[in-house]
Amino acid sequence: MWNTPTQKELKNIPKLYETDNIKLRDKIIHLHFFIGGCDWYIAEYDQERNLFFGFTILNGDTNNAEWGYISFEELKKIKVGFVEIDRDIHWKPKPASEIKNIVTAEGI
Repeated sequence: MWNTPTQKELKNIPKLYETDNIKLRDKIIHLHFFIGGCDWYIAEYDQERNLFFGFTILNGDTNNAEWGYISFEELKKIKVGFVEIDRDIHWKPKPASEIKNIVTAEGI
């Protein structure tokens, strides 16, 4: 993985289930990972289980995109040839409702 988030960055993400009372559209997306036409938007993180909760769009397929759990270990292992998954280092946390890809997929 290129541009792996630091422990300090990961600690700034709410823990799993900490934002359960917040509507999905209003959840803050703290990190964005990508490779090719695939995007992972991260809203929560469990350090013990190394598990994220967020929104995933695979191969640009917004019809089958969904909220769910994402293994950080598995994410780090994704490669296509010599290209590894990358983290958007210019990403600024924002609500899901302000992210075009999520809005398109969710119809919000």
